[in-house]
Amino acid sequence: MFYAMGIGLFFALPNEPSYTLLMCFLAGAAALGLLLWRVSPRGAPFLTAVLLILLGLLVGGLRTHVVAEPVLTYRYYGPVEGRVIRIDRSASDALRLTLDRVVLSDTAPSRTPARVRVSLHGDQPYVAPEPGLRLAMTAHLSPPPGPTEPGGFDFQRMAWFDRLGAVGYTQTPVLRAAPVDPSPTLWVHRSRQVLSQDLQSKLPGQTGAFAAAILTGDRSGISQETAEALRGANLSHLLAISGLHMGLLTGVVFFAIRLGLALIPGAALKWPIKNLAAGGALCAGAFYLALSGFNVATERAFVMVSVILLAVLLDRQAISLRTVAIAALILLTLHPEVLPEPGFQMSFAATTALVAVFAIVRRLHLMWSWPSWLRTIATVVISSGVAGIATAPVAAAHFNRIADYGLIANVVSVPLMGAMVIPAAVLALMLTPLGLQSLGLAVMGWGIRWILFVAESVSSWEGAVSHLPSPPPSSLPLIALGALFVILWRGRAQSFGLIAVFFGFGLWAVVERPALLISDDGALVGRMGPEGRALSKPRGSGFAATVWLENDGDLPDQERAAARAMPPLDVGPLRVRHVTGRGWQEAVHAACAEADLVIVNQLWEGRAPQTCLLADLGMLRQSGALAVSHEDDGVTIRTAYAASGVRLWNTPALRGDHAITAREVRAELLPAAIGLRFREIEGAVRLAMSGAERP
Repeated sequence: MFYAMGIGLFFALPNEPSYTLLMCFLAGAAALGLLLWRVSPRGAPFLTAVLLILLGLLVGGLRTHVVAEPVLTYRYYGPVEGRVIRIDRSASDALRLTLDRVVLSDTAPSRTPARVRVSLHGDQPYVAPEPGLRLAMTAHLSPPPGPTEPGGFDFQRMAWFDRLGAVGYTQTPVLRAAPVDPSPTLWVHRSRQVLSQDLQSKLPGQTGAFAAAILTGDRSGISQETAEALRGANLSHLLAISGLHMGLLTGVVFFAIRLGLALIPGAALKWPIKNLAAGGALCAGAFYLALSGFNVATERAFVMVSVILLAVLLDRQAISLRTVAIAALILLTLHPEVLPEPGFQMSFAATTALVAVFAIVRRLHLMWSWPSWLRTIATVVISSGVAGIATAPVAAAHFNRIADYGLIANVVSVPLMGAMVIPAAVLALMLTPLGLQSLGLAVMGWGIRWILFVAESVSSWEGAVSHLPSPPPSSLPLIALGALFVILWRGRAQSFGLIAVFFGFGLWAVVERPALLISDDGALVGRMGPEGRALSKPRGSGFAATVWLENDGDLPDQERAAARAMPPLDVGPLRVRHVTGRGWQEAVHAACAEADLVIVNQLWEGRAPQTCLLADLGMLRQSGALAVSHEDDGVTIRTAYAASGVRLWNTPALRGDHAITAREVRAELLPAAIGLRFREIEGAVRLAMSGAERP
């Protein structure tokens, strides 16, 4: 827990720590490590906690610098060449390719991103993308975009750790530039692609797409309707190759190997068949990890299962909170960037809660006298209920939705995954050498069709999904720390953890959304009104519109939000105008005569008007999206880049030991005659960092 707190503190820092500061952390950790040899047993836990926090800070800093790769700093349009390493689909359902070994026209190799991601639009008749194939195209590329609102999801940070230096799209046909790369590192990816296509040909429709997703991690065949139905029924976790799938697969293999060895006369008396079964299950888990493409969710599941199976091999208790802690330590050391991600948080929230609850069940000997069939049903219901309750705050915080009937859908679907779908997949794999894999796939198809039927039915019920606004940044950490305190502490002081949990939910309950949101290109504004947020246009800037509405706890329907009556853009005493379309230069002058803040989606050239604060495209590129709030002590204008801080992923020029000073505001302040009182103005932010500027 303290190790994770250190990593969390690293990502919450407003400025990127210099090498000097990281060396200070290292020296402090070394000193505390030496001091632990002499400190009394009573003081050791406190020193250990501080030591682990420092180690978490160090691991976060080390990982951030290790993954550093060039990031595109300008908009690019021209030839793009690269090798396909990943195939998936975008939010608009377009085929999307991740390329490495990238070549851009007139761009030096030292400035060329290590990876780019391109969505394919229009007709693509000339090539069928596959891993290892080198492609050429004419594409639009841009730097990874910043948050759509201050404090929102930071795609730039995720792209940095994925070594993704540019994103974009192409509307022209993609061509083959070279034969498939025979590199053995891509053999697994090609095998995944072949298996995915084979599954989708033998199990047509969404059944085959679901089978490909859970066995190979390829979700490109999942339609938007199916994905939405699974989310509405809280069954979308079945698509991710995570702890459930890894646990079921290794459990089936463990059971099958142990049963097979036990059937050999005398084997159970001479051989350690339990340990042999654990070793076989561990190998099966490693194969499944490779088959899934080594994605982070599967890697997390494999680490957890490996710790459990190693405990079996060492004749230790396999499932305990110590096992969960060891798995978390390993994963956070390898990939500290997963800590803020919903997948990591939901996985370990569910696992920790399940281990703690069933430890109580064992300790109190509950259900021991019940019939086996009733114990099985009760275990499924308790598991689904505990996992659902533990993950609900995380899911609501990240996705702004709760599937109200998710427990019902999971109770009637998850057992089928363990009893039919995964065992049938293992059976199909075993029968493949005999050419009889269709028998296992047929059984697998029956189970998948039932799951899809449940998802479609439950998600269509009235009130199936409730929408919630995004919590303040402190809510989820308070809830998590309070819940962990209740689970880990022993004695009456346990109840103090509930105070933190209630306080976290209390902050969430009174959260207020910004009155006015402005996109980073100035093309879209959203004003909160009595019916919800009204948007300035029904199309365009769709990603920002969707995220804003979701964070409001509203339905993500841009056309419906644009049809609402638009209230005046003024926020308290701040008069705001939005200018777009033809004749925008004259409109800006007219707007400045009557307003304090004028937003325009064009680049203003020359001297800006002196009677207003002009948020043109040039200013918004430096500040990012804006959020305007009316509070008791004045009007607050927050910027996305100021909220994100000065970090490597949004300011790549920080590499090295730069002395970073405080943020410096460059906005022309409003004339004193306006008579407004601002608590904070963060307009066009320019950073003082030894001459390095944010792109």
